[in-house]
Amino acid sequence: MDLKVWMYLSYLVISIGLVVWVAGVLSRNGLVFLVEVFDDSKLAKAINSLLVVGFYLLNLGFAMFNLRYGGRITSMAHAMEELSLKIGLMLLVLGILHFFNVFALNRYRRGRLRQQAPRPPVPPAGRLAMAGPYAGGPVGFPPGRPPVPPQHPGAARPGLSPEAAPPAGPPTPPHQPPAQP
Repeated sequence: MDLKVWMYLSYLVISIGLVVWVAGVLSRNGLVFLVEVFDDSKLAKAINSLLVVGFYLLNLGFAMFNLRYGGRITSMAHAMEELSLKIGLMLLVLGILHFFNVFALNRYRRGRLRQQAPRPPVPPAGRLAMAGPYAGGPVGFPPGRPPVPPQHPGAARPGLSPEAAPPAGPPTPPHQPPAQP
């Protein structure tokens, strides 16, 4: 037989063996991932079967498409080089398809988990006042609003009536009447 025929036969045996082996490994180990992605064992098994069939069709079709070599094979070394190029390309395609499947399923899983995440019961009603070195300064305030001057603990606050302002001086205990000046 011609070297080209041996190269074709070797390529077919190796590529079909790789596709069958990778499909089996992905089917067995990917089922756990699919159950977690879809949160339904029956649906995960059905999708796993569909993915395996699609995997076989796509990769075996690529293997057959990649079989043809138009050049002349002159030596066994040349046949090995061509065989390694073909198998290397086949492995790259298998890896890219696997990465794409995992990426797509993970995006679906994240979206499903985001939809199932608990929402806060009530939206926030407002914002808290900013504390720190910029609380009284013009940074962060809308134009035209004057900055609030720093306040002492006993001073009345803007916007509060004098009755609501804290009393000046040290606080008095509740059981003692205030001292007469």
